[in-house]
Formats: sequence, structure tokens, C-alpha cells
Amino acid sequence: MRATTLPGGPASRRSRRSPSRTWLTSLLVILFLVTPGSLTAAQAAQPPTTLKVMTRNLYWGADLTPVFTAPSQGELLTRVDAAFKNVQATNFPERAEALADEIAGTDPHLVGLQEVALWRSGAFDMSTTPNADHVEYDFLQILLRELAERGTHYEAVVSLTTGDYEAPRVTSSGLQDIRLTDREVLLARTDLPANVFSVTHADKALFDAHVSVPNPVNSQLPGINVLHGWVSVDATVRGRTTHVVSTHLENLSVGVQQAQARELLEGPLDTGLPSVLLGDLNAAPDSSTYRILVPPFTDAWAATRRNNPGHTCCQDANLRNTESRLTQRLDYVLFRGGFTASVANRVGEDPADRIPSGLWPSDHAGVWSTLHLR
Repeated sequence: MRATTLPGGPASRRSRRSPSRTWLTSLLVILFLVTPGSLTAAQAAQPPTTLKVMTRNLYWGADLTPVFTAPSQGELLTRVDAAFKNVQATNFPERAEALADEIAGTDPHLVGLQEVALWRSGAFDMSTTPNADHVEYDFLQILLRELAERGTHYEAVVSLTTGDYEAPRVTSSGLQDIRLTDREVLLARTDLPANVFSVTHADKALFDAHVSVPNPVNSQLPGINVLHGWVSVDATVRGRTTHVVSTHLENLSVGVQQAQARELLEGPLDTGLPSVLLGDLNAAPDSSTYRILVPPFTDAWAATRRNNPGHTCCQDANLRNTESRLTQRLDYVLFRGGFTASVANRVGEDPADRIPSGLWPSDHAGVWSTLHLR
């Protein structure tokens, strides 16, 4: 298997730490000059700022764990072929119609997307760098097209390539290279006036912590790095600015997953702004990774749906199970810094959500939440 990786580690991050002592002193002086009680009354008269967000794992179209753990080159050929046939059978263009319906029906300001695959194919060669360039499925462009057809207005305001992998499979006409480029993406609404909603300071980075698996093509070659990362923006709603981060944490190693969670707290979430974390954390509410993040963050689902387990994972790899097999909660909206949550709900979790051919929209359910900041 061939792979390219982006440089790991933090991207250039802006400092959002607490104001200086001099600035704080000046602010206190101003506050003391305000008529007692007038500031509180003015604040109370203002309606809370409302931010609606969603996290949605699109599903690559196949379980790729067997590919990354293939014990030999021969087995790799078989597993790549099986995986790509599953990608074809799970029919993302059709699933994208249901996913677009979910987003259009909810109208979130921001949508954090995981497993935003770009599948490509090409003639087999011996290159050690992924180079297949015939586009089979571009999940992002397919989804954006479906959203536009529904009269909704979204664009990808930040996208991070987390991995670029290529390996051969056997077809009736010989060997064919299959290439997966995986991405983390944040979608934002573009139909609202700038004084109502806008985004700035798009940022992204790969995690330093990652898993490396042996190269099944040649054990003498470097291992394959399985990479994850985060994307973020500052979102301003009616004059109030918040920081929103979307991520997808590792599922092959709990230790790596925990290290990635700490990188979030020490990197993009190290901010004085009210903050929201979206994503597929691959961690249940009773896990050690969850306890790294909650607290300091609050779980929107736990805060609003205490008597509902809110399972979001996972349907069968072929997406054709008739009854839901969601038995774990792995997808989250977390918040801190003055937010409260009034609503948290799922999409794509009910058998009625299956598309006409019988496929589920994804192997995960999505989660959306309405947050308020006074």
C-alpha cells in the first residue's frame, strides 16, 4: 500500500488567551463608571444568540480496517477488491440524497463532516506515491450538489486531507489501483447576511499522535500512517463570536485516541472564546477519552436527553440491515464558555430514514443541537 501524509503537528494557531492585566484593569474602571444595574438590565434585554450545529460521519462506503491490517500482499489485493466493491454497492450518490435531506431539514449554521472520501482509480503501476487520478466518487462535490438542488446554500469553508492511500486490486482485466483521499470538512451556510452569520479564521491541522501499521506490500518499506486531524472556524452570530472545531479521533488505538483528545484541548480548543466541539470521537460516554473532554466541555445530548442513550453507531458495513444496529454513542456536540443547549437530536437513525433501495444514509447516525449564548 502506498500512502502520502501531510506534515503532522499543529498548524499556525492564533492566540486567543486571556486579555492582559492592563486591559482588564481598564475594563474594570469602565464598568465601575456605568450606572449600577444598567449593564445587567441591558444584557437581560438582549435575546440569546442561537447557533445550530450538526456532526455527520458520511461513511467511506466500506470498513477499511481489513485493508489496513492485511497480513500479506496477496491478501491485500483481495481485501482492496472487496472494499471497493462495497463502496460501489453502498452507492454514495444515492445516499447523498438522504444526507442532503437531513441537512436541509435541519438548517444548521455549521456542519462538521467526517469520512469525506474522494475515491479514484488508475492503471496499476509501481509508484510509491498515490497517483490514480480518475475520479470515481467525490463525496464532497456530490453532497454539495444535492444541497444546491434543494435550494440550500452551503460551502466547504475549511477542508483537511487526513490521508492519501493507494493499493491495487484484481479485476477481470488485470490489476487496478484504487486510491482513497480522506478529508475532514466544515460546511457553513452562505445565505445569511454577514451581520447575522459569518465565519472567519479557518484553520486545520493533523494530530501529532497517530497509528502506524506495517506495509503489507513490502515489510521493508516504512509503515502506513493512519492520520486524523481537526478543522475549525470562528463563527459570529449576531455579533457574538464562538470557536467551532470538528474532528474524527482514532479508533485503532485507545492510547493514540486519548493523546489526540489532549491535543485538541491544548491546541485549537485553547481559546478564551465560547467553544463547540463536533465530531466522531470513536469513544463512548463511559470511556477514558470522553472523560478527558467532559468536563471541561458539556455534552449537549447528555444535557438535554438524559433518558435516551442516543446511540449513533454502527449499521452493517453493507448498510442493508433492516433493523437498526446502533448500539454505541460515538458522535457528539460538546460546548463550553456560556453556552446552553435547548435541543439535541439525531438524524438517520430510524428505519424510516433508509433510502428507497434499502440502504441506510451512513453507518452512523448524525447529531445536531441548538445552542444558546447570552
